[in-house]
Amino acid sequence: MSLAQTPLTPLAVLVAPLTAFTAALVLNWWLPRTRLAALTLDHPNRRSLHGAPIPRTGGVGLFGGALLALVVAAPALPAVLWIAVALLFAVSLANDIREVPPLARLAVHLAAAAAYAAHVLAGHGLATQAVVTLAAAWMANLYNFMDGSDGLAGGMAAIGFSFYGAAAAAAGSPGLALAGFSIAAAAAAFLVFNFHPARIFMGDAGSVPLGFLAAALGALGWVRGDWTWWFPALVFSPFIADASVTLARRLLAGEKVWRAHRDHYYQRLVQLGWGHRRTALAAYVLMAGCGLLALAALAAPAAVQGASLAAAAGAYLGIFAAIERRWRARRAAGQS
Repeated sequence: MSLAQTPLTPLAVLVAPLTAFTAALVLNWWLPRTRLAALTLDHPNRRSLHGAPIPRTGGVGLFGGALLALVVAAPALPAVLWIAVALLFAVSLANDIREVPPLARLAVHLAAAAAYAAHVLAGHGLATQAVVTLAAAWMANLYNFMDGSDGLAGGMAAIGFSFYGAAAAAAGSPGLALAGFSIAAAAAAFLVFNFHPARIFMGDAGSVPLGFLAAALGALGWVRGDWTWWFPALVFSPFIADASVTLARRLLAGEKVWRAHRDHYYQRLVQLGWGHRRTALAAYVLMAGCGLLALAALAAPAAVQGASLAAAAGAYLGIFAAIERRWRARRAAGQS
């Protein structure tokens, strides 16, 4: 009998994440010493905040560790989830090695998200399936956009999926809990090598599937009644808010949004002198705060839930406004 078919025990909660962490740690130590490192070097561009080529092997190590753990734990999750993740991983790794045209990548993202939504949300109507499809495809891309500073995307994965695991465990959904804890543990192992100064990056092979999983597991937990629709959005809101507001701001300014840039709020903090380390640590506090708020609000009355979401939105408006003021003052002072 698999772990997913029995109640969560301390041993079950320990074995799968420990397997994921150990395997990911070993893989992320070994992969930069292989031919794959040379094939996936990330050379600095207009979007980059680093100055030297760095291997993008972290996603392979992260998912290698998580997959091993999930094979051991055998959680009862839909097969279409793993098929979609495998497809996204393959296309993203190909892009890390040799660029795949953006429209081709987007088509794969949408196809994987649509197939998953059609299966998991069968019976919920085409409109709901369309919303989840677009949300999953957007999450896959925005996670990639937010993977631009040392320790940021790995920290979001470690913290965000940990809260998924905790909420699923509390709801009596062991398969989903083990998946969340295992992905979080593999991300923590990746952070050993990615926290500033980063020695590896996760690349598209890490960021795109992670973003998709954030949306896919979030939708699955909602369908199964483990949490409400807003829970995944609040847990991953540090990434969702930054990427979405930045996209809207650039669209309103008439900029070509498909071009590489350094206009995300986390990128501006780094350029304003916070640096990678301080920016990551501040983001971790925000991520943990959002996760704790989401967990606490789950058991609260509807009015408290609404107030919690409003408070989070107000906090983001305040944070972004403060960064915007400092950014404009910097530009007015003529600093480059």
